[in-house]
Amino acid sequence: MPLDRATLVALPKVLLHEHLDGVLRPSTVIDLARSERYFQLPTEDPADLARWFHQGANQGSLLKYLEGFAHTIAVLQTEEALERVTYEQAQDLAGDGVVYFETRFAPVFHIQKGLTHQQVVSAVLKGLERGRKDFGITSGLIICAMRNMDVSLEMAELAVDFRERGVVGFDLAGEEGGYPPKKHVDAFHYIQRQNFNITIHAGEGFGKESIWQAIQYCGAHRIGHGTRLIDDIAVAEDGKVVKLGDLAQYVLDKRIPLEICLLSNVQTGAAKSLAEHPFKVFFQEKFRVTLNTDNRLMSDTSMTKEFEAARDTFHLNLDDFEKITINSMKSAFLPYDKRIAFIYKVIKPGYAKIRARL
Repeated sequence: MPLDRATLVALPKVLLHEHLDGVLRPSTVIDLARSERYFQLPTEDPADLARWFHQGANQGSLLKYLEGFAHTIAVLQTEEALERVTYEQAQDLAGDGVVYFETRFAPVFHIQKGLTHQQVVSAVLKGLERGRKDFGITSGLIICAMRNMDVSLEMAELAVDFRERGVVGFDLAGEEGGYPPKKHVDAFHYIQRQNFNITIHAGEGFGKESIWQAIQYCGAHRIGHGTRLIDDIAVAEDGKVVKLGDLAQYVLDKRIPLEICLLSNVQTGAAKSLAEHPFKVFFQEKFRVTLNTDNRLMSDTSMTKEFEAARDTFHLNLDDFEKITINSMKSAFLPYDKRIAFIYKVIKPGYAKIRARL
């Protein structure tokens, strides 16, 4: 039976890689711009604004893709705005079948009007907590440091300070070229010594060396995107893998999760097209791949759309999506017992129910 859209929406989903400042509803951007007296939006029509964000992002360049964030960050400078957007994120994801998600953001971008980093993080966690209560969706927050800023140790300490209140990990984001992960090694050593969780954007805008540094210098437990790991894999013309390089073999053997974002990767130029996305090779070679949205506003996507893209391009079936969702839950920055409970009490029963309907 083909998996139609309604079935894909109903599937239990786990989302590990989504940026808070990339998921605002267009109508919310307009509302917040009015209340914040921010007059730089290109339009105040929600449909037109959605198209503007998507067209700006869909130019085959990571730098172009990132330009739209100037507007979303500008309207996220108050506790009320941060809490609202996080709450709406939880609502939108719950409506798309997501049962657990991790959202990430860089607090340093949200202090332009005088908020402290602590106030910024607290507001986001408040939104997540309200989302849990109202929509029954479990979530965690990842604090991002930025590659081009010298505040990564401070952000690492902030993440650890809030670990008992809902922060589940630490990330390094931003333009890769010229800003290697090892420049932030002190922050990652601090996180490691605190026995905390690390994910790092790597292999999206730069080569496999970025992934190698993220793992071997910085101790990454997960890799954000990781598309350029394909550079360490010899693939024959018929699509068969001939040989894995040392790095690819290590990632495979150690079960280091890859946070794949299909549509975003094509839009930023990390992959030339969906058909040429290395996800196909990663999946067939049994790497621990996960499917994610990255930025739903900029990429005009959702978890269901990402699943549709994987279904149509790589011919994935229900068993494949269950495997990927379990991969994601195994890779979540949650305690082991909670991950196991999600797999056996939520994900497997949810898939069994849909399988029985088909």
